[in-house]
Amino acid sequence: MQSIRTWHTYIGILIAPSVLFFALTGALQLFSLHEAHDSYTPPALVEKLASLHKDQVFALKEREHEPESAAGAQPQDHPGEPKEEDAGPSLGTRLLKWFFLIVAAGLIASTSLGLWMGLTHLRHKGVGWWLLLVGTIIPVALSFF
Repeated sequence: MQSIRTWHTYIGILIAPSVLFFALTGALQLFSLHEAHDSYTPPALVEKLASLHKDQVFALKEREHEPESAAGAQPQDHPGEPKEEDAGPSLGTRLLKWFFLIVAAGLIASTSLGLWMGLTHLRHKGVGWWLLLVGTIIPVALSFF
């Protein structure tokens, strides 16, 4: 059982940086903070991190621009009816997004605590720190290839 616990700790330390990254960037994407909409333009870093999360590429996506002639044209809607995009997400969708935000915060807290426990309670602390360094450097280096 001690061997399983040790391997669990080693694996957890190795993958902790990626788990933290995905929890954080996923939380940002819940409310579309990585996409431009209305008058909001996301910071370039947030866009790049979202691209890395979704497409494994650390780069800005080209924004689609509406043609000049279509920008002033009004869509053919029935008068008095609300547009779908004006209605916004349903109550269930909004509550689910907030629940997932709580889950992401819990995952960040739990992973951080697990990382702290793993690094402070390992018999060979140097191995834990090296695994953390490798688990951080490998994804960062691969994202620039």
